[in-house]
Amino acid sequence: MRIGIFLVAAGFPGRPQGRVLRDCVEAIAVAEESGFDDAWIAEHHFMSYGVCPSAATLAAVALGRTRTIGVGTAVSVLSTRHPVALAEQAAMLHHLSGGRFTLGVGRGGPWVDLEVFGTGLARFEHGFAESLDLLCRALGQHTVSAEGEFFRFREVAMVPAASMRPVVACTSPGTVRLAAGRGLPMLLGMHMDDADKAAMLAGYDAARPSAPGAAPPLPPDADAGAVRHVAAVVGYVADSTKVAVRELRTAMPRWLEPGLAGYVPVDGRRRPARDVGEYVGFLTGVHPVGDADRCVETMRRTREATGLEHLILMVEGAGEHARTLENIRRLGAEVLPRLRG
Repeated sequence: MRIGIFLVAAGFPGRPQGRVLRDCVEAIAVAEESGFDDAWIAEHHFMSYGVCPSAATLAAVALGRTRTIGVGTAVSVLSTRHPVALAEQAAMLHHLSGGRFTLGVGRGGPWVDLEVFGTGLARFEHGFAESLDLLCRALGQHTVSAEGEFFRFREVAMVPAASMRPVVACTSPGTVRLAAGRGLPMLLGMHMDDADKAAMLAGYDAARPSAPGAAPPLPPDADAGAVRHVAAVVGYVADSTKVAVRELRTAMPRWLEPGLAGYVPVDGRRRPARDVGEYVGFLTGVHPVGDADRCVETMRRTREATGLEHLILMVEGAGEHARTLENIRRLGAEVLPRLRG
């Protein structure tokens, strides 16, 4: 089983934002020392929920500080980026890290980011497929051109060229079908329990093209038969499950309450309301939060229920950096060896 960490760069009250970013890099270095396979970095704009506005930039710093651990974006928001510019950045990180970088992309939301960066609501509403296809071409060919609704330009060389396959964040059946049609791995979020994840995976399998040549070509060295999906879960270990749950139920609302309020729709639509206490209760109930035994049992149960072999653990839930590092070290010492044994 492949196990990584997932960093939101959570803006807990009282923590300077620059310090949060530096702490994320240290957390990735500690995750490497603790035996984790990879580390994934979230991207958000104009909000305290996550204070990293460029996951790829933070990934570059982390790759320079480490030697073996994989680093990925979870995710780079494609609706506010030019796909070719993102592909160029991903290709650089791929080559400079010796292949340790994975690009995860997502559609994002109808947030004010679309206004600030000038891409507009249409890119979010119906431009994701075109953006994703252009990104895949730019990451799988030596030249790229475009004749679409949102992108039109002459053929240019990809310099440096790279052969990569992005991971796609999926929260809706439509995005699942897009990823499946292109043979791209999915990234599933923390808001899903095992039944939800299993349903998304079944939908993916049902939507995969069966006829040869029905899907767009993958990069030349991609393994077309192995689509390795990734799922994010909360991961927190303590001396007892009671203590672990209590600590997260105390700490996480201080971050989530103001953080989730930072999602500002670009067009005045109502933002979906969420009961933060109820949400934290859900997260601590279905994810690996507890003593080492419960963490191991929960992840094994997820694997059995879904077939997933790659989980990334959101390790920042306690809020304090020292406790995040302790959590990473304890997970590495008490949980990872039992999942791999």
